[in-house]
Amino acid sequence: MYVSHLSLTDFRSYHQVDLTFEPGITAFVGPNGQGKTNLVEAIGYVSTFTSHRVPSDAPLVRAGAAAAVVRSRIVRAQDDGSERALVLDIQLGSGRHNRVKLNGSPSRARDVMGALRSVLFAPEDLSLVKGDPDGRRKFVDALCVQITPRLAGVFSEYDRVVRQRTALLKSAAGFRGSRSTLDLSTLDVWDAKLAELAARVIIARHAVVAALTPYVAESYREVSDDQGAAELTYRSSIDDEVQPDPGPRPFEAVEADVLAALARVRRKELERGLCLVGPHRDDLVLTLGGLPAKGYASHGESWSFALALRLASYQLLSNGPVDGTVNGEADLWVADSGPDGEPVLMLDDVFAELDAKRRRRLATMVAPARQVFVTAAVPGDVPEQLAGARFDVLAAEVSRAG
Repeated sequence: MYVSHLSLTDFRSYHQVDLTFEPGITAFVGPNGQGKTNLVEAIGYVSTFTSHRVPSDAPLVRAGAAAAVVRSRIVRAQDDGSERALVLDIQLGSGRHNRVKLNGSPSRARDVMGALRSVLFAPEDLSLVKGDPDGRRKFVDALCVQITPRLAGVFSEYDRVVRQRTALLKSAAGFRGSRSTLDLSTLDVWDAKLAELAARVIIARHAVVAALTPYVAESYREVSDDQGAAELTYRSSIDDEVQPDPGPRPFEAVEADVLAALARVRRKELERGLCLVGPHRDDLVLTLGGLPAKGYASHGESWSFALALRLASYQLLSNGPVDGTVNGEADLWVADSGPDGEPVLMLDDVFAELDAKRRRRLATMVAPARQVFVTAAVPGDVPEQLAGARFDVLAAEVSRAG
């Protein structure tokens, strides 16, 4: 698949821009702060309906405008060698739901999610290695949704249950009467609901991490010129410590483990008014040469690890396999690893942060991709292996170079 057209109206710094692309390499070149990242952010938004830079849609709407519109034409390959085009229109505004059209017909975001699959590497990704667990959880969850879009509803519902259960725990923590007189039957109901959803989240995450791990190891070796062994381990809050991946487990067993963990910590939860176990407190542990990457890896090693996570995501989405089952039915899989499975790859201001050797190795790795978007401050930051179409960006004006 590839993006053949992108039109923005009142998106970020752009009042109006219309761009046409071909498969292969496309570079957006211009000084910092001119709007290059806004373009790849828009393409990423078409894919995920979220921004990699901000948690809400409000900053995406140009100052003074009521709404922004992102329109894209996505070309997808068919098994018989032909191509099929999808036109996706997204209107987003502060404080209201998006309006989505697919080929001119009103639709819902959850129904068109997955029309475009993409992988974006940006400077913010350094926090995947050096930052808090929340960023790594979001990374895994976003990859789960790219693989199986309907899981977005599972993650959203789990977050809602955690909020509701936390509110109940806070009210119980502030209860001034005897704890024995407090009716906790409602908490039992929320425990059951949380355990059901938590089991689905944990199974999905385990499946993705298990499938991603060998790709990460290989990508890190290639980017770093075989300078260390990168590994991933999923740490669950229902265990006392980091455990080896147990492999696929029945839904009922995972659900029972969550319920047992909730029972163990109930007293502490009631005292503190917090939900202390569940996927919202889990982490993706990154190790390099057997040591935690966070705190031990150098700046260059951290960049290489972050790059490896994104490149591995690209390879996983392109090739698979991923298999997670819930109640005996496949709940997580690579929807298509054939001609239409390869996602669009975006590298936002990456090469300026890498030394010459890492630049060459990364460029060689991504050059064969179906479609790659690169942003750079000056033409010299784009390696010669990635020569292709170039657009110059200055003050939110985009022009085709050459």
